[in-house]
Amino acid sequence: MRVALHACCGPCLLEPLDALAAEHEVVVVYANPNIHPVQEYERRRDTLLGWAHENGVEVVEVPYDPALWDAAVGAQTSDRGTRCAACFRLRLRLTAEVAAERGLEAVATTLTVSPYQDHDALARAGADVCADAGLIYMDTDFRERYPEATRRSRELGMYRQNYCGCRYSEAEAAAEREERRRRKGR
Repeated sequence: MRVALHACCGPCLLEPLDALAAEHEVVVVYANPNIHPVQEYERRRDTLLGWAHENGVEVVEVPYDPALWDAAVGAQTSDRGTRCAACFRLRLRLTAEVAAERGLEAVATTLTVSPYQDHDALARAGADVCADAGLIYMDTDFRERYPEATRRSRELGMYRQNYCGCRYSEAEAAAEREERRRRKGR
C-alpha cells in the first residue's frame, strides 16, 4: 500500500517510519501549521529534513500557514482536548490532501508514537478525514516504540522539543515544568 505518513518532527518519525516502510511505500508529509513560533517550526522541520535527506526518505512539506491553524482551532483554545482534536483534524486533512493529489491510498501519523497524545481523538480525526477523502486511515499505535524513538533520536543528536507545538501547549508545558520545580523545592 502507498501511505502518506504525517510527521510532527524528526524524533517521532524514526520508529513509525521503520515500521510502516517494512510493509508499505511511504511518503512523509510535514504538515504542521500549529507549530509556534516560526523559528520552532523551522527547527523541527530542518531536523526532520536533515535526517530524511541523509536516509533517502521522501518528504513533502505543506507550506507553513499558521492562519490555517487559527481558523481551524478558533475559539476552542481553552479546552485542551477540543483544541487538540481540531488540530489533529487539520493536520491529517492537509496530509490527506497530499495523499489524494499523489494517488496514495492511506494516511498514518507519527503522533501515535507519543504517549502524550490522545490516541482515540487521533483515530476519530483520521477516520473522518480519510473517509471524506476516499482514503484509508491506518489507525496505528506506535506508543510501545516511544522509548526506542527517544533513545535513537538522542543518539543521533536530533533536536528534541519540550512541548507539542502550538502556543498554548508551549505555555502549558512551561507551567507544568514550573509546577514540578516548585514541588521539588518544597
